[in-house]
Amino acid sequence: MQFTRRETLALGAGAALVTVLPFRAHAAVEDFVAEFTGGAEVTEGGVELTAPEIAENGNTVPIEVAAEGASAIMVLAAGNPTPPVATFNFGPLAGAHRAATRIRLAGTQDIIAIAQMADGSFARTSKTVKVTIGGCGG
Repeated sequence: MQFTRRETLALGAGAALVTVLPFRAHAAVEDFVAEFTGGAEVTEGGVELTAPEIAENGNTVPIEVAAEGASAIMVLAAGNPTPPVATFNFGPLAGAHRAATRIRLAGTQDIIAIAQMADGSFARTSKTVKVTIGGCGG
C-alpha cells in the first residue's frame, strides 16, 4: 500500500494531534484550578469526596463533597470534555458545608474537589472513578 504525500502529511498531523490532546485536557484542569484559587497554594486533604470506586453507567454517578469551614467547593471531572462540574457556595449561616449531586462522566477518570476555606486557604482532594459505560457520548 502506497500513500501520497498529502495522505502521509495528514496521517502525521493526526498522530501528532492524538499525542498532544491528552496533555491539553490536563492543562485545562490546571487552568480551572488556577482560576478558582487565584494562583494560591493548594494543600492536600481537608476535603471529603465520596464517590463510587466503580460506576456502571457514567450518566448518573453520585458524589458528595464536604469541607468543614469552607466558603466554596469546586468539583472537576478531569476526563470530561468540559471539566468543571459544579461549584457550591456556602454562606455564613450554612448549617453544613457539604453538598451531594449526580454527575456525568465520559469514562474512567479523576474527580477533583477543591475547597476555599473561610480563612482564604485552599484544600484539595481527588478520587478515581472507573466507568464501565461512558456518559458523555462514549
